[in-house]
Amino acid sequence: MPTIPHFDIIQLIQAFGYLGILGIVFAESGVLIGFFFPGDSLLFAAGLLASQGLLNIWILIIFIPIAAILGDNFGYWFGSKVGPKIFTREDSFFFHKKHLERTRDFYAKYGNKAIVLARFIPVVRTFTPILAGVGQMRYKTFLTYNILGGVLWGAGMTLLGYFLGALVPNIDQYLLPIMLVIIAISFSPIIHEVIKHRKGDHTTD
Repeated sequence: MPTIPHFDIIQLIQAFGYLGILGIVFAESGVLIGFFFPGDSLLFAAGLLASQGLLNIWILIIFIPIAAILGDNFGYWFGSKVGPKIFTREDSFFFHKKHLERTRDFYAKYGNKAIVLARFIPVVRTFTPILAGVGQMRYKTFLTYNILGGVLWGAGMTLLGYFLGALVPNIDQYLLPIMLVIIAISFSPIIHEVIKHRKGDHTTD
């Protein structure tokens, strides 16, 4: 069996196991403090470990989507209870109004589909279900897109790591660059929107 490099996410998974993975997925899916968790790379790493027999892939692809769906439901509930007041909340270590405003723009642009698309974008995936609750999105509609997004992201990212781990010899040697690529791809939409926003500010000056 190939050896696993000393990588923080791998160590995190090995230290906290399934409950740690599910807890992070739940928090990142709709709890304000979860926006900084490494969801995409975490799921990929979990799938990779499963390909090497260190985790059970069936447990992962069944319970990760469930944790993601429940996390989004919590975010929706929180948003429906707090409502527009969340936009007047002061910035803190765990909350930055700019993240909420960018997510609002994303939600306004893509509508209901944002619930699915946001799954693949860090930070945005944490705040989108909250905004759906704030906007009183019909729960049945929200739940449909929530389930679809939770399955596509939760099972999809995990299976990507699993199949690559099974197909590519000694993939553990390339884990760090792969993680960096995943993180770069995940954050690219946010970077694009920030650049676009700044260009818009300059043109209005």
